Amino acid sequence: MRSHLLASVAAMTLLGLTGQSWADVAAAEKWIDDEFQPSTLSKDEQMKEMEWFIEAAKPFAGMEINVLSEGIPTHEYESQTLTKAFEEITGIKVNHQILGEGEVVQAVQTQMQTNRNLYDAYVNDSDLIGTHSRLQQAVNLTDWMAGEGKDVTLPTLDLEDFIGISFTTGPDGKLYQLPDQQFANLYWFRADWFEREDLKAQFKEKYGYELGVPVNWSAYEDIADFFTNDVKEIDGVRVYGHMDYGKRAPDLGWRMTDAWLSMAGTGSPGEPNGVPIDEWGLRMEEGSCNPAGASVSRGGETNGPASVYAIRKWDEWLREYAPPGAASYDFYQSLPALSQGNVAQQIFWYTAFLADMVKPKSEGNNTVDEDGNLLWKMAPSPHGPYWKEGQKIGYQDVGSWTILKSTPTDRAKAAWLYAQFTVSKSISLKKAHTGLTIIRDSDIRHESFTERAPKLGGWVEFYRSPDRVAWSPTGINVPDYPKLAQIWWQQIGDVNSGAFTPQEAMDRLAEEMDTTMARMQAADEQANVYGGCGPRLNEPKDPSEWLGKPNGPKAKLENEKPQGETIAYDELVKRWTSE
Repeated sequence: MRSHLLASVAAMTLLGLTGQSWADVAAAEKWIDDEFQPSTLSKDEQMKEMEWFIEAAKPFAGMEINVLSEGIPTHEYESQTLTKAFEEITGIKVNHQILGEGEVVQAVQTQMQTNRNLYDAYVNDSDLIGTHSRLQQAVNLTDWMAGEGKDVTLPTLDLEDFIGISFTTGPDGKLYQLPDQQFANLYWFRADWFEREDLKAQFKEKYGYELGVPVNWSAYEDIADFFTNDVKEIDGVRVYGHMDYGKRAPDLGWRMTDAWLSMAGTGSPGEPNGVPIDEWGLRMEEGSCNPAGASVSRGGETNGPASVYAIRKWDEWLREYAPPGAASYDFYQSLPALSQGNVAQQIFWYTAFLADMVKPKSEGNNTVDEDGNLLWKMAPSPHGPYWKEGQKIGYQDVGSWTILKSTPTDRAKAAWLYAQFTVSKSISLKKAHTGLTIIRDSDIRHESFTERAPKLGGWVEFYRSPDRVAWSPTGINVPDYPKLAQIWWQQIGDVNSGAFTPQEAMDRLAEEMDTTMARMQAADEQANVYGGCGPRLNEPKDPSEWLGKPNGPKAKLENEKPQGETIAYDELVKRWTSE
């Protein structure tokens, strides 16, 4: 490395480069040595990437840009550490602001509506891929990298190495967003409690099957009831069988659109999203780009029996099996609450909070022992009775760098450099170890994660397995995510408050979605707002003409609680590692 640096110095001397360039190279070497380890690249290869950034950033040195993301450990690392590294190496100052997820979506929507450049880039969920590909207000990165942004596109970016690239690709085959962090909602459970012989025997005697990882919602419910009402107390602590959240806020809506309905069985088979019905219950025929409706009367499933069942179980479990106060938690409060150590399982647990769940006991984490060994594990999400083989089984968030066309070109180029810096192979592995939100296949397969795997509760095994593709973000059936997503949380909140039954709330939600999409259809037909791919709603029919029909919404089951089914965790891991 030292010889490489000396050679770089000699070359710069010959070229008459400035002292500032030398400082940039020295800064890059310092960051590589002190911070950007481990890496899938050698230090010489890292230095070559950094030299490329130094050279590409020269026209923008001294510029100050603004980017926005939500608040998870990965983005805190970028905001606090990577911005400093980027400025010292390139001379570009980045104000990386962190806000709540709802505020990020609102900022994106506002910039698209006003064409005012609020931020130069966003880490914006790939859930908006249907919106960005239709509205064409986000930079088409495929064309950008080959054209206007070619001079600032990292030669070693290696798009094929990104595990979530299919989620950020529009129906036109173009890339609109670059994955920055990725996490799934999985099942979380207290492995130490599940392995206790006395509890296993007690559960088997009551339910007739083994206490283990639940395969279906029936087993999850049995386990929730068992720990809440039979076990009640472990080591002097009152325990509960379930954790969730119910605060009336935008993230309550995402709690449902993030695959909760499809986990119950809403939607059609198909990956990454169901065809013709997706996990929101929106219908869009195969080969079409025009959503046809949310209501069962239009062939959708937002208010179908599977969706109503999903909402009913969310409400029941929250009230009957979760700790007091959980109904007033939001997304950011419910997941860290597990570290208190009084919950047996959580069906909808985001791996974005993995970094917090592996903290030492001395930092208040009661789900690890004194030596830092995990008392818990993660596993695939169980599915509800309406679920069929071939459907998606869970949600995968892919927070992705997104640049809007309203951003001036010079600022967009500087922001694109920062975006690539945060995901470059020089840095991505260290960032993955810090935030535990993996984006590159080469990173998850690195030996450093093999060594760390025993202390990550199954996360490494999951992301190395073929199973990871069955977890996916919102897909292309959703024509305008900001407009439709904001409708959800008020309706779901009315269930939790008791103002409406699950059926009433979902009927109202489906009707509002169809009304909103009808306005989108009119705008698209009149002014081509959605590029001809806006909604084209089916005429409403009697629901009986759709329910239970091939490719239609599922009819109500006579028995919504079949026999509970579990699997031993060791068998599950064996399946992951053998495929």
